Amino acid sequence: MEQFTLKQAAQALGSSCGSEQTVKNVVIDTRLVEEGSLFFAIKGERFDGHDFVGAALEAGACGAVCTRVPEGCDSRKIILVDDTSESFLALAAWYRQQFDIPVVGITGSVGKTTTKEMVACVLATKYKTLFTEGNLNNQIGVPRMCFKLDKSCGAAVLEMGMSAFGEISSLTRVVRPTVGLITNIGVSHIENLGSREGILKAKMEILEGMNPEAPLFLNADNDLLSLEGKNIKGRKVYYYSAQSRDADYYAENIKIGGLGSTFDVVVKESGRRVSINLPAAGMHNVLNACAAIGIGDLLGVDIKDAAKALEGYTPTGMRQKIVKKGSLTVIEDCYNASPDSVKAALSVLRDIECDGRRIAVLGDMLELGAYAKEAHTACGEVAAQSEVDMLFAYGDNARYYVEGVAKKGLSGKYFEDKNELFSALAEYIDENDTILFKASRGMKLEEIIERLYTECDIK
Repeated sequence: MEQFTLKQAAQALGSSCGSEQTVKNVVIDTRLVEEGSLFFAIKGERFDGHDFVGAALEAGACGAVCTRVPEGCDSRKIILVDDTSESFLALAAWYRQQFDIPVVGITGSVGKTTTKEMVACVLATKYKTLFTEGNLNNQIGVPRMCFKLDKSCGAAVLEMGMSAFGEISSLTRVVRPTVGLITNIGVSHIENLGSREGILKAKMEILEGMNPEAPLFLNADNDLLSLEGKNIKGRKVYYYSAQSRDADYYAENIKIGGLGSTFDVVVKESGRRVSINLPAAGMHNVLNACAAIGIGDLLGVDIKDAAKALEGYTPTGMRQKIVKKGSLTVIEDCYNASPDSVKAALSVLRDIECDGRRIAVLGDMLELGAYAKEAHTACGEVAAQSEVDMLFAYGDNARYYVEGVAKKGLSGKYFEDKNELFSALAEYIDENDTILFKASRGMKLEEIIERLYTECDIK
């Protein structure tokens, strides 16, 4: 982070401060306070940051942003505001605008993180690129990422998540994307947004923080996004696709294997093309790579350099990570789940080379509301069509996965208890099997994976 003064921070927030001390970093957690920190007293459901202002100042914070002066604290170090959460966003927005660099803002129902990582991988061939870490894509995480910008950064790729109307609107006004990208309109958070059309409306809020000349990339293979470009006037819209040659950037000659994909990406306008051997399986990753090539091309990265960079891409965290344990192949994909991402994961399980059986361990997809039964049943049917030999299902709605596979005459077992699930799985698996683990993060299927690795005699 580049340094500024408490007075500058106060002015940016429409307040005042009696101190000219230098701010070296911005934090909301006293455990992260160091000499020169500016502490924001955020009030949450279970805590009030104002209770920790004194401790933050004692630990070396140069000042604090509060709605009141906490008892015993030096008022000269306090910047008073009406709402500390809104002010956290506002200061991040002010700080972001100190940097005249390309900033790619990414949102969508699924595929945000993988696309973000691929875009960052491509841009890193030309720029020192800051990109969203982990799950820092919300009202707290996005400002934290913006404060990591410094004068050495040549570009940034920032992911924006949401669960309700207005959230992308507030985040895009912080990020101020010079390029926007929407990956997909699915059914994640449909419980809050009412319909896929409502989700589309919420995602399109990204335009509210973009200048009129800032281009927008849209997924041509998504039914709603493929039509949305016609409704956008006065802004350049680029489409990317793994299916349509009418898109600005499209893939062809696609060959998908269990551990990777080979294909060509074509730039429609110029006819340029480049071949890629992507170490990530699934048609969805072909699509993500097309988006990365397109944004890189727009920002001056040669498509050959972009392709070479993507050939070194590796998934992070628990997102479709393929692990070999003895003769077993394990697909770890437990970070999050929606109908689209579950179907994509099942396609990887279907396509992977396997000398044994294909086993799917699926947990609940959360936040689907009234759509939950239909969505889980449909994914069960897809599991059957994906030639899964056995389905293990865990969670309140996971029973509908089993109903779905049963419609196609295949086997599935439903568990309410995680220990019982593990015991049944451990007894069932055999040499050379391939096992997919997929669920929403709250289901914590990684606990089963860890027990599989540590408690089973894997040959």
